[in-house]
Order: sequence, then structure tokens, then C-alpha cells
Amino acid sequence: MYLSQRANCPHHRLMSESLTTPQDPSTDHPSDRQPLYRQLADQYRRAIGNGVLRPGDRMPSMRAFMQRHGVSLATATESYRELERAALIDARPRTGYFVRVPPTAGLPCAAEPDLAMLPRAAQFVGIHSAISAIVSTFQRHPHALNLGGATASPALYPTEALQKAALRALRRRPTLLTASGHDQGDPALRTIIARRALEAGIQLGAEDIIMTHGGIEAVNLALRAVTQPGDTVAVESPCFFGLLQALESLGLRALEIPTSPSTGLSIEALAFALHTQPDIKAVVVVPNLQNPLGSVMPDAHKASLVELCTHAGIALIEDDPYRELADAAQPPRSLKAWDTDGSVIHCTSFNKTLAPGMRVGWINGGRWHPRIGMLKFAQSRHNEQLSQVVLAGFLETSAYERHLRRLRENLRLQRERMAAAVAASFPDGTRFTPPRGGMFFWIELPREVSSPAFFDAALADGIRIMPGTVFSNAGRFDHFIRLSCPSTDLDLADEAVRRLGRLASRMAAHAARR
Repeated sequence: MYLSQRANCPHHRLMSESLTTPQDPSTDHPSDRQPLYRQLADQYRRAIGNGVLRPGDRMPSMRAFMQRHGVSLATATESYRELERAALIDARPRTGYFVRVPPTAGLPCAAEPDLAMLPRAAQFVGIHSAISAIVSTFQRHPHALNLGGATASPALYPTEALQKAALRALRRRPTLLTASGHDQGDPALRTIIARRALEAGIQLGAEDIIMTHGGIEAVNLALRAVTQPGDTVAVESPCFFGLLQALESLGLRALEIPTSPSTGLSIEALAFALHTQPDIKAVVVVPNLQNPLGSVMPDAHKASLVELCTHAGIALIEDDPYRELADAAQPPRSLKAWDTDGSVIHCTSFNKTLAPGMRVGWINGGRWHPRIGMLKFAQSRHNEQLSQVVLAGFLETSAYERHLRRLRENLRLQRERMAAAVAASFPDGTRFTPPRGGMFFWIELPREVSSPAFFDAALADGIRIMPGTVFSNAGRFDHFIRLSCPSTDLDLADEAVRRLGRLASRMAAHAARR
């Protein structure tokens, strides 16, 4: 399904005369009348495509770009954002912009999912048992290298800085552990979150935010607010298994919507489902760095998805914990940025970006916000205060942005090494699309390699992975696996991936001889 062709790039240096400022659009043919920033981006797109700019080449600085083309900073910035959205360039902290290095040189490019394969809505039964069995197996192998987790290595989080922040908070407010907090969460933290939400295109006040026990409680509250047992919920396919557990616990039926490794959930397939199955009550999506695909939904798709759900009158539940791990200098916007009538319920957390152990998440419930507040209070009252106060203190400084830059850079290096190892060592028939940030690799193995059997064999070799079967209830992903890159030891992770490649080759060869 995910097959690409090896790029063949000629090696030419960028010459300043090869890139010129477009003429005034008013003199162009009507079909060419597009914003100046896009015309400039198209010039660089062609330069990259024909090899004038090679993978790894440094792009002009913003100042040089402005001087070369005689444009404003806003135009230069939008041109580079256009190229970032097309996955043609990357921003590197304190270094500049570079032509993106294809991390799967030698591997094939991903195909889109089969939109005809739209299954009937089904209630998930047994997902929790399957996940519990995997967790139990992991616990019996505590020393196995974990390439199956969903958080980064603890070494990549600011442990010492958070410890110091906790001590300061307790000295300043000794009753944090003994006094009750605000029902919706710490006011100072909610104010900071509302301010930071503007970067995602979301306009909120502190009163529009309810703190939760991680992102999964936020998603559970959203589902409870808009559904009843037996209702149908549209989900991505493949889909984060934690959501499948939530659906099973609430007695909900899930309709799996084909999801692209490049652009996310298929708008076309969802529109067809809404037309043919009018009992759908909600849609749940991870628009930015989807788990397990790693896809980022383009802005045009995000706008269409919000418009589609708004027109249908159903809730669009956005689970957005990975947004700040995207490679782009400006993280992608959330679906909530296109919400005009409260149809989008926005859920997120700091579990992936800062402190998995704190379990601090938050939710804005759109037009269901009052009901979600009632459900939260009835279910668990307010969250404990210490983590919230510590987080507020950390977010108030520049430490969080510095941490994010380091975390993104570390994850980028790990992904590049892992992609190269997969390309070099996995057997013919292996396909995957490199993610544009985050920590997940969704890999299709040759069809004769069963992911549950591969899971068992990998664990026997001291490596944890996640089998594709837990990301769906439709039986589509038996020969898929999810790898993650949580290790700080690049050489150790590199060798582990190569061992997995050799294992996959042996299993494929054995199956071919049968």
C-alpha cells in the first residue's frame, strides 16, 4: 500500500539568477493570478524538483530572501510556510531552513488507502483484553528495548527543571497538597493555556478550559457528552488503540474511516459515510501527527472536515496532543481554528511534549462545554493542584520553548536514523511513509509476515514493538507494525531496527518456502 520510487536528483548548485521575483500578478494570465508568496514558493518548489536545490542545501535566510526578491517579511514567511506544508523544507532551531532530506531514500512512496473499503459500524469487543495482554507481556520483559511506546525517553524531558519548579511551588504555597483546588483547574494555568492556544489558531478565555487527567480523560468526557451507548462514532483507520478502549468501555459502535499516511482522515469517505449512515453522532480525529500514521492533515482538509461536521450537525472531537512535535517552524493549526459554531471539541495534553507522569490535559467543549463541566465534576472533581501549579510556573518562562526545540531536534535525529535503518535492512515489500514530526513509524511488512507473530519474535529478541492488529477492529492491519523512537542511544536503536529487519526477512523467506 505504501510504495514509492527512489528519487534521482541531479546535483546542481543554486544560482541566484535561477530564482527571480515574479511579475506583478495583474500582468499575468488570469490562471496565474495567485498570491506573490505562493508564486515564490512555486519557484523554489521547481528548483527543488529539478535538482537546482539538493536535499540538505541551506535555504536563503529570511533577510536574504527579502532582499533577493524585494518582498516583505510577511511574504517571505508565508513562502517558507508553503514549502514546509509541502514537506519540501525543514526549519532547524537556531540554524535556518534546509531542503528536506528524504529519509526513505531507496524506499518506495506511500499510496493512498482504498476508499471502497468502508466497513459497517461495529462495537469493539475484546480490545481492552488485547491491550492488557500486550502490557502484561511487556511487564514480563522489563529489560527489552522499547520501540513500541508512545512517549519519548525520560531523558528527553526536563526532569531536573520540573523538580526544582515543584520545590519552589511547595515553598510558596505549602497547602497545595492539602487544600482543594478550583473545579475547572488552576486559574493561572488556564490563563496561560488560553494565551498559548492562540498559536494553534484557537481563541479562548480561561473560563473556556477545563483541566483533565491527561488527554484520554478529555476524550472520554467528550464522548460521554455527545453519545449514548449503542451510538455510532466515526474514527480513523488505523486508530490509536486507547480510543478503541474508550469506545468499548462506553458501549459505542465505531465506523472506521480510511485514513491517508499523508493527509489524514479521508474527507470523501467520511462524507459518504455521513450520507449513507445518518446515525453517526460524532467524529474523532488526531489531525496533527496522527497515531500511528504520523500524518498531518493539510489546512484545506481541516477546513473541509470542520465544515462537513458542522453541516451534518455532529460533534467533531479533536485529539491534538502531538501538534507541538511537528517539524515545521510554525506548528500546524488545530481544527478548532476553523470552528465557528462550537462544533469542535478540542482535547489535548502535555503528556507527549513535557511530562508524561503529570497526566495534565485540558478540554474545550464547544457548545457542549457546560455538559462536559458537569460530567467532569461528577466523575472526578478537580485535578490535583501541584502538577498544575508546577506546569504554570514552567510555561511562564522561556524554558518550555527551549525544551520543545531540543525535543523536536532529538526526535528528528532519531527518525532519520530509524528511517535509514528500515530502508537498509527490511525486506522487499516493506513500505512506509516518513512522518513529518513526532515519534511514530507505521510500517507495512510483506503480507506473509503476521504482526502478532512478529511481535512475539521481536520480544524474544529483546525488542518491544506494537502489532498493527490493535489499531483496528476490521482486520486490515495484520501485517503492519508501529515503531516509535523513544531511545536517546541512537546506535542502540539503530542496531535494534536492523535486527528487526533481519527478523522480518527471515519470516518472509520462511513463509515463501511453505
